Amino acid sequence: MSDDYDTPWKEVLVRYLPDFMAFYFPRAHAAIDWSRPYSFLDQELAALSAGAALGRRVLDKLVRVFCADGSAQTLLLHVELQGWRDGAFAERMFIYHYRVYDRYRQPVASMALLLDDGWHWRPACYAYQVLDCRLQLDFPVVKLRDFEAQLAQLYDDPNPFGLVTLAHLQARRTRRNAYQRRHAKWRLTKLLLRRDWDRQRIIDLYRTIDWLLRLPDAMESRVRRGIYLIREETEMAYLSYLERYGLEQGLQQGLQQGQATQLLDMLELRFGTLSAAVRQHVAAAEVPQLQRWARNFVHAERLEQVFSAE
Repeated sequence: MSDDYDTPWKEVLVRYLPDFMAFYFPRAHAAIDWSRPYSFLDQELAALSAGAALGRRVLDKLVRVFCADGSAQTLLLHVELQGWRDGAFAERMFIYHYRVYDRYRQPVASMALLLDDGWHWRPACYAYQVLDCRLQLDFPVVKLRDFEAQLAQLYDDPNPFGLVTLAHLQARRTRRNAYQRRHAKWRLTKLLLRRDWDRQRIIDLYRTIDWLLRLPDAMESRVRRGIYLIREETEMAYLSYLERYGLEQGLQQGLQQGQATQLLDMLELRFGTLSAAVRQHVAAAEVPQLQRWARNFVHAERLEQVFSAE
């Protein structure tokens, strides 16, 4: 199962561009008036790159924004997300930069977020000199791997791109270990559900986490069951959407068996080894009954309290 980095980054960047800029490029963010509407110029950027061998990339965006100096001046924000080491990357930044300027004849700010696994590849300049003429473009770059040194802070960061960064780093780290990936995904999912964010933001960020940390179906079902149990305990209505988001079929297939297994695991952790009669009793129960027992489990101090008021 190959990871897809293009789709989740594209969706979350377009929806939350101000947060993206505040997290990765705070100085540029402070120079832009985000209270005024900004517009993506994707079709124009695609036309400007036509016919050029510009290499592989995760995505590129061109956005018209207003300056924060109180004037009516706009500038063009050119953002590149690069997923692989590419010797021609700096030249590509230069090509885009001058083509955008030539097309619109207004200031262009180019910057890049590097998503590759390396530590040392940090292209931040393209220049050439011939005779007495020199041309140079310097552009800011942020290396996602640098955030590995501050993982603890990312878990507490209020910016949604703290979670996106964590999800991407964990996706890279767990590419060959589905067991570790399941734990990482569940930790991020629980953290997301505890955030005091609006319904749509939580749904959007869950989509990103789910795309980046893809799991085999068998392991994905455990994450789905966890979301289901949280919904039952907290009555967070929007969690039903998370279940429907690509998960509904998995929840319906073997839902009774999955909930029975989950409840038995919880009972053993709290009350010790279970008798064969208890195991059979749980395994034979219908889904509504299992849900009532799971709610009882939250406050039960003794095993019999779980099965009370049947």
